[in-house]
Amino acid sequence: MTSPDKMAEADPRAAGWLQPYRQRFLEDLRALGYKPWTLRRYEEMAFRFCAAVEVRGLGVDDLDGSQIEQLHVDIVGATTTAARTYMRFRLNRFIKHLVAARVARLPEPPPKVLTALELLHHEYDAYLRNQRGLSDSTIYHCHCFMDRFMTFRFGETPGNLNDISPDDVVAFLCKIRSGDKPYRDKTPPSHLRAMFRFLFWSGKTKRDLVNAVPRVALPPQSHLPRYLGPEAVEQLIASVKSDDPVGRRNHAMLLLLARLGLRAPEVIAIQLDDIDWRAGTILIRGKGKQHDRMPLPEDAGEAIVDYIRNGRYGPSRILFVSSKVPYLPFVDAAILNVMLRGAFDRTGLKPPQKYVGSHVLRHSLATDMLRKGASLDEIGDVLRHRSRVSTTIYAKHDIEGLRSIAREWPTQGGRS
Repeated sequence: MTSPDKMAEADPRAAGWLQPYRQRFLEDLRALGYKPWTLRRYEEMAFRFCAAVEVRGLGVDDLDGSQIEQLHVDIVGATTTAARTYMRFRLNRFIKHLVAARVARLPEPPPKVLTALELLHHEYDAYLRNQRGLSDSTIYHCHCFMDRFMTFRFGETPGNLNDISPDDVVAFLCKIRSGDKPYRDKTPPSHLRAMFRFLFWSGKTKRDLVNAVPRVALPPQSHLPRYLGPEAVEQLIASVKSDDPVGRRNHAMLLLLARLGLRAPEVIAIQLDDIDWRAGTILIRGKGKQHDRMPLPEDAGEAIVDYIRNGRYGPSRILFVSSKVPYLPFVDAAILNVMLRGAFDRTGLKPPQKYVGSHVLRHSLATDMLRKGASLDEIGDVLRHRSRVSTTIYAKHDIEGLRSIAREWPTQGGRS
């Protein structure tokens, strides 16, 4: 290991060929909005790296995989135990910057021998993306059910796929529906059908077992869609508004949920280029990779402008980003459920159901439109339903319409 004293004594200006890349790295961090204290820590790390390169006498073509590994060991090893995690993170980030600038080369990862199940996953992933066009979240659940079924049928190592029988399919479904928390939807059969279609399509099974997957009989939903009244929705919107960046962002997101009835993933998927300010429209990236252009309500547009001008930072083209440096887009839509739960706590309103999710605002918009005289077709257009059946759940709220088709109550002397 190179002595820490030698690294400290080395003049960082001696490794002159590295200085432009070091300065550019620090300038990029400063442009992202990092605080001076954090920039000093990154500058200290870059100094140690340059000093270690100088001590070793490395030139432009010497930062290969083996040297990068040794430099990593020297620098992290010379750091106190408590600070090693942060030093390792900062160092990896600087090395990636050098790799992107093509002045360093990372060590070649050892070749990995894929297992039979991993090879199957790889082919299944390509099928779901290219042939079915499914989203990442749906693909993830398809893989999970494949793992569960293969483990149920074969154990740790998959065997001959042609040995799968219809009895195995039925037994698997019976098992997952008989636990403490059985599935109450059609998700397991749907994922199993996708898996068997792939196995037959790819020639891994000689027969198509799709028809062996039984249909799950579900009782018709008797409850009404959970919703909030217009006054409660406005209270929630007002409760998240504030003059700080987080408040401006949350206010704009909640207005889009409430005014356009968007799904949570659709909100975090909006990009800056999706808004046509001249036409007053916004592009919605919906389910099934469907894109729809919707009119942008005035108050939602004003909230977005306020957020962009006074609360949004970072180079990302995604509209809503984290409020912390480096201002990255959200990984998933959980932020909206967290925001909504906080709004309920601040207002003291009681959620219409135990689980507080952003979908309640979508139901609230549809219910309010119905009570104001909108037809089911109009509601379906706003919610961007592909099937009219999806919109018929709101017919339960149309009391006057239901009264017109209800049979008369039996009178005295009549037959009940």
